[in-house]
Amino acid sequence: MDVLVLGAGIIGLTTAYFLNKEGFEVTVVDRNNDVALETSFANGAQLSYSYVAPLAGPGVMSHVPKWLLDKNSPLRFRPSLDPATLCWNVRFMKACTATQSNHTTRELLTLSFLSRDLYHTMMQQENIAFDHKRAGKLIVHRSRDSFDHAVEQLDFQRSLGCEQRALSVEECLSLEPSLQRMRDHLSGGIYTESEESGDCYQLAVALKKILQQRGVTFRFNTPIKKLVTDSTRKVSVQTDNAERLSADHIVVALGCDSTALLKPLGIAVPVSPLKGYSLTLPIQSATDAPVVSITDYERKVVYARLGERLRVAGMADMVGLDRHIDTARIETLKQEARNLFPDAGNYDLATLWAGLRPATPKGKPIIDGTRYGNLWLNIGQGALGFTLASGSARVMTDLIRGQPLPLERNVFTLADA
Repeated sequence: MDVLVLGAGIIGLTTAYFLNKEGFEVTVVDRNNDVALETSFANGAQLSYSYVAPLAGPGVMSHVPKWLLDKNSPLRFRPSLDPATLCWNVRFMKACTATQSNHTTRELLTLSFLSRDLYHTMMQQENIAFDHKRAGKLIVHRSRDSFDHAVEQLDFQRSLGCEQRALSVEECLSLEPSLQRMRDHLSGGIYTESEESGDCYQLAVALKKILQQRGVTFRFNTPIKKLVTDSTRKVSVQTDNAERLSADHIVVALGCDSTALLKPLGIAVPVSPLKGYSLTLPIQSATDAPVVSITDYERKVVYARLGERLRVAGMADMVGLDRHIDTARIETLKQEARNLFPDAGNYDLATLWAGLRPATPKGKPIIDGTRYGNLWLNIGQGALGFTLASGSARVMTDLIRGQPLPLERNVFTLADA
């Protein structure tokens, strides 16, 4: 049987990988001239299997007034009267409860742990080099209240299989000496030894090479104009040059662009873009750059070491499908990084990036079929796309095959997004 995978980001590529392993004839379609040139290109680089708490949490709404007034806030919103955006915002607000957040965290952990196991198997079998490192992750908290709340959550996290421990200020600095400049602004940290990091783009390029060697076809420079249905309720793909692409199965893995593509078919997916930014700089002083992956909790900025480079990523701008690099936001990100790691490298030589994270209100991906027999969805992984990609792809593959899922049940449906 043949499958069209729409999208050559990390979600589409891992989906193609597992489908190919199961004997499907796979074609990957993308508008760009190569793989992973958008959201997967320069993300936060953290494989955060244990820390998957959704953005919609019990304390978020109390911060919104402050964020709206601060041009440098980690989250920024552009007021909109668009019905889809308003609906997404309402559903997001409803999800900002402790009960819903804990429920979503529990569900996401089942997928992230599956993804971790599958990535490890993939790395053993394929010998892929992508600056992968298991250096652990340290979430640093500036305020005492924030740190105390994180400590209270440790028992809940442990009950779900996460091995984490709270560190004092001195323990944080002992673990990661490069944080010394933060000493006077640090209340403590939560350390997860098993967390990992890697270059998502390098992994994507390696997967493309493997898939090409195994017979997978790539159709680059092929923008998708629309999805078309026939009398049998099967879907085909019409490209910008009026070419019609058909297959036994079609998997939509187009992130934020999925919403507009699916709407004419009567499929409303609550996926909205949250634009993030990153900069990647060559490390010039190894002792001044962090080895452990760092998340600055209050600033919503992450730091990950990729070989001899430092990736700094953060921000979440709800500004629609605006992909341009906002220089003011980049300067804010640079300043945050300079404040912590001023001597790590030359920030003026950093490579800059902005990408759209495809987010659902609850923070859960949509891995599901549709009322069209050959149309499938693998979208909405948000900021966890890199982390959840292999697990999402495995679930998608088993759904298409009609085989028992690697999870107890599929809780990542469109109806529950």
